[in-house]
Amino acid sequence: MSGIEQARKLAERLAHSTGFGNEHSSEAVPGALPHGRNSPQRAPLGLYAEQLSGSAFTEPRAHNRRSWLYRIRPSAAHPPFVRTDNGALRSAPFTETVPDPNRLRWNPLPEPAPGTDFVAGLWTVGGNGDATQRAGMAIHLYNANASMTDRVFSDADGELLIVPERGGLLLRTEFGLLRCEPGHIALIPRGVRFRVELLDESARGYVCENYGQPFQLPDLGPIGANGLANARDFLAPVAAYEDVEGPVEVVNKFCGNLWSATYDHSPLDVVAWHGNLVPYVYDLRRFNVMGTISYDHPDPSIFTVLTSPSDTPGLAGVDFVVFAPRWLVGEDTFRPPYFHRNVMSEYMGLIEGAYDAKAEGFVPGGGSLHNMMSAHGPDRETFDRASAAELKPQKIDDGLAFMFETRWPVTATAQAATADHLQTAYDDVWQGLQRHFRS
Repeated sequence: MSGIEQARKLAERLAHSTGFGNEHSSEAVPGALPHGRNSPQRAPLGLYAEQLSGSAFTEPRAHNRRSWLYRIRPSAAHPPFVRTDNGALRSAPFTETVPDPNRLRWNPLPEPAPGTDFVAGLWTVGGNGDATQRAGMAIHLYNANASMTDRVFSDADGELLIVPERGGLLLRTEFGLLRCEPGHIALIPRGVRFRVELLDESARGYVCENYGQPFQLPDLGPIGANGLANARDFLAPVAAYEDVEGPVEVVNKFCGNLWSATYDHSPLDVVAWHGNLVPYVYDLRRFNVMGTISYDHPDPSIFTVLTSPSDTPGLAGVDFVVFAPRWLVGEDTFRPPYFHRNVMSEYMGLIEGAYDAKAEGFVPGGGSLHNMMSAHGPDRETFDRASAAELKPQKIDDGLAFMFETRWPVTATAQAATADHLQTAYDDVWQGLQRHFRS
């Protein structure tokens, strides 16, 4: 049986715990989880008790993220890390180029060399802020054709929101295993170690690295108690550990650079855990879309799945937005996304199908960047078709697009600004928008 077949069989029988932000608990061996206290004098089964903190101890209780891990060896038992090659991975501050007001669009990444795993296949588009100040975000793509073998990755700079576009992933984390297919997202908290195994011959997708406050579900305001991404639909892993002796490379992203150490054991050795700092997967097709049932097109913020709040209420460091299958029923309404200029900066990707504001050129695996106040909207063909369409109820179910939206301009990396797969004629999609004014 091949490695892919083994990973698939394992992924098909995974169990989960449900609920975003819940206090989860799990043990792979009965009796491994202590009761009544977090750090007993002697942890059960000869394990080590260790807390993983994703927030400062003194943050308000509602914002505090931490989990207690009961592991075979403590995380402190490792040799020194040494600098290793960053490959095509870049971090904020992004200073290789200047922020560009032009609209940019890319085709998918070229196919990688054989033997490229998830970490080696990371390629940075751009971002903002400063990883050392825990502010801002970065946009990466990944393209891999090999599983990570005897290799583990963690990111001290931020949490990772992984958006597969092609090929499924089996994520082996310290907390247990998660399966993430195209149409799903995975959220890996800052500092959590994990390994990516492929469920298909190749895998491609997008990654948002969030340096700022951890992602949370957005407030619903007048929507009320239910809707958008429901907390119960987020799946957390159950405890599953590796008791493996032998060399394992641990790659750590720290302050923008990659560092490597070779452990004599697997660090994915957590036998039991409890807490609210956990990885998740979420099926984007479970998003409960809210929209107009009278007229006009709702603002794209109504499609927000997760948000990373900033110090200004309502102004996110980064929002993750999905354009999921939905009905359009607005009367006397131009139904595709309208022309607009936005104080926020928008990077959009496509998971499958077509996007209802772009007739051509925007393909799965590709992406577009519209920085703050850059005018954008439907292309000419979409505008003409939607302006003349018969307005009957219309189901949008042939595409799945998303957006990373951020309060700061996104500066492209030098490799993204000069890439062969950058579309040099993107502005042409708005050519031919004719004058129709009648005085």
